Amino acid sequence: MNQNKTNPLLCDPVTGTCEMPAVEGLNENGSITTENKPVKIVYYTDPICSSCWGIEPQLRKLKLEYGAYIDIDYRMGGLLPDWSYNSGGISKPADVAHHWDEASLHYQMPIDGTVWLEDPMDSSYPSCIAVKAAQIQDKDKAVKFMRILREKLYLEKKNIAKWKNIAQAAQLSGLDLNQLKTDYDDNAENLFKDDLNYAKTLGVRGFPTLFFSDASNNQLTLYGSKPYVSYENALLALYPEAKKKHFINENPLSLFEIYPTLAPKEYAVILDTSYAEASAILEQLFEQGKLDKKSIKNGSLYSRK
Repeated sequence: MNQNKTNPLLCDPVTGTCEMPAVEGLNENGSITTENKPVKIVYYTDPICSSCWGIEPQLRKLKLEYGAYIDIDYRMGGLLPDWSYNSGGISKPADVAHHWDEASLHYQMPIDGTVWLEDPMDSSYPSCIAVKAAQIQDKDKAVKFMRILREKLYLEKKNIAKWKNIAQAAQLSGLDLNQLKTDYDDNAENLFKDDLNYAKTLGVRGFPTLFFSDASNNQLTLYGSKPYVSYENALLALYPEAKKKHFINENPLSLFEIYPTLAPKEYAVILDTSYAEASAILEQLFEQGKLDKKSIKNGSLYSRK
């Protein structure tokens, strides 16, 4: 039994990190190669990481304002291998439920921890492998796919280790389901193992971890949930020439043309307004019949009709 008191499912709201138990073999010597754009971001995440859900507002804003300068390489971390470690005050799925409800309030993002009572996951590995399979097919659709997996998990209380729920998310994201299943059963697991090995070379200890790197392999690491300005400053430190693209919000619905679903916190961060103001705008659009809304005990998610 692992005696380390760190448990990856107990995400620390102070650091904004889901930290893994002590990992042997970390060397922090990994290199990151930029490709088409000045700055590459290697983002270590996991579909069931509540802190990663918590930084969706910041990441969406970063892509909107500085997408011309960044490539984001989404890597899977394998947050929950199984339930064998029994550490950090969590020994069974039910222990996670209350913690997720607290995380939801802290990040102001909708999460219903009841999934751990009603249909708990044995592991996050199936969803990680599914994302790697999606990346083989289409990297942009894979990002949408992971977003939909998270919405199913956090709002619909769906066990995303089950293939039927993975398949539903794949269809909604426009992936070829037959191809996804073939890749899931064939190459995706090896790609996931590559991610786990690469994580050791980079010194990943928890999620979210973002490595910013330029063409000269200068690197900055952001560990855990941070305010938006931290991500912006990391990019500008490596590429000062980057020019912010301001989102012109002449129509309050226009942001939904870019991001089909938005929580009030995301709307607030992207548009530099308060949570209360964002909530009021979205609720008014819903009452006018211009948006759909999915409400849970800890918040709502709005979507275009």
